[in-house]
Amino acid sequence: MDEIERQSEERGWATARTLAEALPYIQVYDRETVVIKYGGHAMGDSAVARQFAADVVLLKLMGVNPVVVHGGGPQISAMLDKAGVRSAFVDGLRVTDADTMQVAEMVLSGAVNKEIAHWITVAGKEADVRGIGLSGKDAGLLTVEKTRRTKRDPDSMIEHEVDLGFVGEPTRVDAKLLTRLLESDADWVPVVAPIGVAEDGLTYNVNADTVAGALAGELKAKRMLLLTDVPGVKGADGQIIRQMTLGEASRLIEDGVATGGMIPKLQTAMAAVRAGVEAVVILDGRRPHAMLVELFTETGAGTLVKAG
Repeated sequence: MDEIERQSEERGWATARTLAEALPYIQVYDRETVVIKYGGHAMGDSAVARQFAADVVLLKLMGVNPVVVHGGGPQISAMLDKAGVRSAFVDGLRVTDADTMQVAEMVLSGAVNKEIAHWITVAGKEADVRGIGLSGKDAGLLTVEKTRRTKRDPDSMIEHEVDLGFVGEPTRVDAKLLTRLLESDADWVPVVAPIGVAEDGLTYNVNADTVAGALAGELKAKRMLLLTDVPGVKGADGQIIRQMTLGEASRLIEDGVATGGMIPKLQTAMAAVRAGVEAVVILDGRRPHAMLVELFTETGAGTLVKAG
């Protein structure tokens, strides 16, 4: 046996050991729902997107019921620039006027949503695993209300309401369609765009993390995975915290240890756990196979947030 054959055989044995070690975790997640928030810079890289789709297919074939919720902020910005639509911002938040909302829905429910669903279908072709693209407008999935934000005037200290336009917050999730897809004998993988409808029929853009949390809570998901651009939540010492309770997560925010974009992610994680999700994991979606490492190995990946 030459060196190349020997190395190939060793890789085969290593793969077998990995699969055997994963057995207890595979059984834990068998027929359980895992909601995956997919976004960030990973969405702009086609190679990473195709690897993500392949990992989702693998989850489905291992008995997990994945539900993907995606963002698309950079893609919306690019299309707005291309269309010549100028955006206004308030405290770093985009004001979504009627023109912006039209572009946002076109990008999220159209190009981005269908591309992710397509890559899942391509990756699962041999086993007939199929991605199916949806938005919160389909089958009354997501009912929302207009987001209300206030801003305090630094001189008068008076609170003023800030109008962000067509930006909404979930008020009701009707998951019947998702449940039917997950319970079907066919291997469907729902891919949901964060668009919702208010009681008056108007369409609103919704933060994808918030939508993922709302769906995960309604579906009583075993896990919600927040795929981000960071490896997890850092403590005061700068090290990644592997696991924390709701109280510990809240204190990180109160003490100023969690800052910037990590604050809303922790708030989303805490809300999802309170709504019935067993645990939420914040992990780096740019790393290949991060979801598999988190679900099927002892070490996991990222930061897990649970009730206590």
